Amino acid sequence: MSRRRTPPPQPWIPIRRLEPRHRHRLTAHLLALSPQDRYRRFGHVASDAQICRHVAQLDFRRDELFGVFDARLRLIATAHLACPPADLSHDIGAEFGVSVLPDARGLGLGRRLFDHAALHARNRGLGRLYIHALAENTAMLAIARAAGATITRSGPEADAWIELPPETVASQVEQWLEHGAAELDYGLKRQMHRLSGWWRRQPSGARAEDESAN
Repeated sequence: MSRRRTPPPQPWIPIRRLEPRHRHRLTAHLLALSPQDRYRRFGHVASDAQICRHVAQLDFRRDELFGVFDARLRLIATAHLACPPADLSHDIGAEFGVSVLPDARGLGLGRRLFDHAALHARNRGLGRLYIHALAENTAMLAIARAAGATITRSGPEADAWIELPPETVASQVEQWLEHGAAELDYGLKRQMHRLSGWWRRQPSGARAEDESAN
């Protein structure tokens, strides 16, 4: 009898919650998407002006937005957890949307952002997660299908509903730990980015002297 192979552990990916001060980074990320990627993310080829208006109108108090930053503090992947207003039933659920820059694809960032958003939705007492995607967006639908979603198709579009388990002490602790680790990671990247910028601004002679001393 052959043994079932245990899948290798996935590397930890630091996901940081975005705040209003990150609007410019989020705008730059979305503007970097190709027309096809904009079509898949928004359901139409959003213009630069439409993207700028979209980011300007985001409600960071009601919704939750998450991002993955690279070593240069470039926002390479983002997720939007659009939550229902506080006066509506939480049974309505939250809508999930994600975008990943081309050079960061194939690393599992979309799936990791989905898991992260689902955890936050659970801890807000939301019972369901909703995804609206184009039927051609196989990557998004694969994420939903792997999470056990019920998917319905209507022409070129598809809707997916994922039932979420209730929050627990363990899920709250997991969210707290991930938040702290992501903040630490971002702080380290920011310090390294600042040091790198300072080093590049030094005269070439000073850099050469320092390198020879090492």
